[in-house]
Amino acid sequence: MKIPDETKIQSVDLRVKDIERSIGFYSDLLGFKVISGDKDTVYLSATGEKPYLIGLHEDKNSIPKPRGTTGLFHTAIRLPNRSELARVFLRLFESKQKFQGFSDHLVSEAIYLADPDENGIELYADKPRSEWQYKMGQVEMDTLPLDLSSLTKELKDRNIWSGIHQNTDIGHIHLSVSDLHKAQEVYSMAVGMNITSSTYPGALFFSAGGYHHHIGTNVWQSRNDKPAPENSAGLMNFTISIPDSKYLDDIKARITESGLQVLAEENNSFSFLDFDKIKITLTL
Repeated sequence: MKIPDETKIQSVDLRVKDIERSIGFYSDLLGFKVISGDKDTVYLSATGEKPYLIGLHEDKNSIPKPRGTTGLFHTAIRLPNRSELARVFLRLFESKQKFQGFSDHLVSEAIYLADPDENGIELYADKPRSEWQYKMGQVEMDTLPLDLSSLTKELKDRNIWSGIHQNTDIGHIHLSVSDLHKAQEVYSMAVGMNITSSTYPGALFFSAGGYHHHIGTNVWQSRNDKPAPENSAGLMNFTISIPDSKYLDDIKARITESGLQVLAEENNSFSFLDFDKIKITLTL
């Protein structure tokens, strides 16, 4: 069976050291809205309604993720257009946030930074699919300088801020892994995503429905390395939405056959650990 075209990254769950500090970043600054929460767990979305996009889970004893370990490289938050990307950029700039980079990837335009726990974040907007270029069956991506002047000129009403745009979602997730072949076993052979780009040295990208990538993997700082300690701040889980119950059953069978551990099963969802102990939930 072919993976459904509508497959997408639904949410990420992050372990954070200080929940109030993280709410200040994701809600007060970036403009996500709190759906629900308590003293140590908060769920946010762009609309304030379910399903959540970001789950924050406080562990006051958490430690920074050690350099070189596997886990989260960045969460990629997708804005619906260039204008909304410019709006968030200007808000961050005016708040004197520290940026890590600005890139034109041919298929998208991106801004990079980190949250208070040093979890990587990419804020991006896709270019029209009609502009994407392909070579040997793979989408062409690159890392070129981003024209910030052109980007900010898109924004006509720059003084308006009512939070992040309601059509914002998690466009993709990028992982630091220990072995690209093992990543391919999980995300291509077991989950069934297509390899969309293998031309970046030390990286592989996977997607459904012809998207440039829903999952990125790299070994740039983590080749043959170990998972981060369990009490590290960072990625606890990410959820992939696959709108086909039969296909979910097929994935579960392939996961089991590959020797990976299925952790929990509920109606229409299950979780497992990949080769780097990254927890993934698959759900309808």
